Amino acid sequence: MFVMAFWTIAPVAMAKKDPKGGTGTPGAEEIHWITSIDELQRKMAQQPKKVLVDMYTGWCGWCKKMDADTYTNPALVKYVNNNYYAVKLDAERQDTINFQGRSFFFAPEYRANGFALELLKDYLAKGGQMSYPQTVFMLENFQSPTPVPGYRTVAEMEMFLTYFGDNAYRRQPWDQYSKTFVSRWSKGQAAPTGAPAGH
Repeated sequence: MFVMAFWTIAPVAMAKKDPKGGTGTPGAEEIHWITSIDELQRKMAQQPKKVLVDMYTGWCGWCKKMDADTYTNPALVKYVNNNYYAVKLDAERQDTINFQGRSFFFAPEYRANGFALELLKDYLAKGGQMSYPQTVFMLENFQSPTPVPGYRTVAEMEMFLTYFGDNAYRRQPWDQYSKTFVSRWSKGQAAPTGAPAGH
């Protein structure tokens, strides 16, 4: 099973969180966020695609900043809409989530829904921390959940999105890909050069 853990980069400031993504600017293209896990499963059954899960909380300032600064980039929006099912998941939601024949409930001791914990279980077992924002990439049919914790710039998200979306993970290891990666979507934002922990 292919699993990687990417570590955080220091966060910066706050902005308003819109559960559907984007800034609300009239006419602006936005990511087509899915908020229903049932809808996600129906779509996956009809047409398998990779999945991007934006795990957030209502109190997370860095989540709001990422919505405002990263998830509004036109090239990023277009790439996500073409290559991924994009899911907004409030990690602290208290309703029951039914996923692949299992039911997940709110776990008060973790202050998180069991589904969020399930997506992060390998990462948490290796010493990772429950933090937000947390982006989880999955391959088609929900395979290999790969968490990327922390606020990410457009250039950083481009690197992660294209590594999975263009199937580069099949051709080269992460450290090689990240060292040769050049951002095409943002100007003035350098991509990180160091390999994620564990690679």
